[in-house]
Formats: sequence, structure tokens, C-alpha cells
Amino acid sequence: MTGSGNDFVIIDNRELKISGDSGRELARLACRRKLSAGADGLILIENDPEADFAWRFFNADGSEAEMCGNGARCAARFALLKGITKKERFSFRTLAGVVEAEVLGRTARVAMPRPRDLEADISLDIDGRRISLDFLNTGVPHAVHFIDSPSGLKEMDIDSFGRAIRRHERFQPAGTNADFVFVAGPHNMQIRTYERGVEGETLACGTGCIAAALVAAARNYTETPVDMLTRSGETLTIHFEKISQGSVTSFSSVFLEGDAKVVYDAELWDETLKA
Repeated sequence: MTGSGNDFVIIDNRELKISGDSGRELARLACRRKLSAGADGLILIENDPEADFAWRFFNADGSEAEMCGNGARCAARFALLKGITKKERFSFRTLAGVVEAEVLGRTARVAMPRPRDLEADISLDIDGRRISLDFLNTGVPHAVHFIDSPSGLKEMDIDSFGRAIRRHERFQPAGTNADFVFVAGPHNMQIRTYERGVEGETLACGTGCIAAALVAAARNYTETPVDMLTRSGETLTIHFEKISQGSVTSFSSVFLEGDAKVVYDAELWDETLKA
């Protein structure tokens, strides 16, 4: 499935045929582009005693992640299509907490975990340049850098610059995703993202879109809702409630909305899962 160009292999694993840490190796092998199915990540759908289901999410490099916004939207529609849930509104468990979801046709909307650790004006030396970043954890960590023009965003060397931010000592040991954004108006932004775990630019990143919209709102550049134009050319919409208490800004009721499309339904052969 693909959510605005962020693509995933999704498996119904309620019988736990893929157990323990074997999901890490499966993700690493299945997500290789040109050598296997190819994807940004692997999602395993499993049973949960309280929520409608649970997931395990693995990046393409085999690392397990707490949250993925576009993955959550795809998992939600997958669960409804496969009869794992019969309801259009339901909840599922992630490492970042229980996520509320709603599916209407091809559109999936998920309520994201409450963002935390907002920090503005982080000054870093990157590739011989002094730059300013904002930081927000939207289930996973994101560093956001504002670009002055759409042409500047288009010309940015995301792989090089993003990798330097992702691995900067300021964000160790976990590292961070790196988002580069242009604010086109109070309800419109453009974004490019270097994703930790994928270790390169992706066509879209849901948690990155949320982080960018919220840090822009904290700076009073934007207000809800924000339409975020992704690298794929598709748009994700972020809804939120901004809470200002003196000099402290926080957010609640954060939703990510957009298309979640099925690419194909298939069977992976053993020979494509060999190193």
C-alpha cells in the first residue's frame, strides 16, 4: 500500500507466523528495492486484548519504529478491507500508544499521539553552515528547517544535508528525521523529508508533515488545518488544536488525513527473501 508515496508491505500476522525479532530481518529483505518487493517499511498486524488490533512497524533497514503516520493510515484501511475490523472508526495499538482511526473510502484519518519535546531555535553547524532548527517528537523525533522559497526547497540536497542532521551529535543516540519546509500561506506548506531508518529521502512522511505544521503553528506561521504538499505531489491534511499558556505552546487533537491506496495483493516467494 502507499500513503502519498510512502509505501509499505503489510501482512496480517494475527496467527503470529512471523514471531519475535524475525520481523526485523523480513523487513530488511522484503523492503529492498529492485531485489524484492521494495518498500519504506513493513507492517505486521497482530491481535490486541483491548484495541481492535495492534501493529509492529519496521523501517526498511530492519529497525523497529514507534510510529509512522502514513503507515498508520495504510494499516487502518488494510484492517477494514481485510475484515480485521468491521467498523469505520476503531483503534489500534502502536509503540507510541493507542491510535484512533477512521476510514471513509480510500481516505484514512488517524488521531496521532500527543506531540512532545517542542524546542525552537536549535543552532547547529551542518556542512560548514550555521543553521537553525526546531524540534518536535510526533511519535518519532523530527528536526524542522524552514526554507525561504519553493525553489530553494526544490534545489536542496536532501540526502546530504538530511543525513548530516539525522546523525548530528545533538540528536544522539536515537538520531532524528530531518524535514525541510516552505510556508506558502497560513494553511499551505511544502515539505521534503529525510527519514531515519529508510536513510534517504521519502516521497512523504506523515509524522514529518505533522511536525512541520505544528512547529510552524508555534511560530504563528500557520493555523489549522494545514494542507502539506509532499514530494510525491499528493497532499496530506493536518488538523490540530493549539494551546498557548504564556510562553509555552503545546498541541492536542492532532489528526493526519489523506489517501491510503492499495497497490497489489500478493504472495512473497522464499527466493526473494534471501540475502
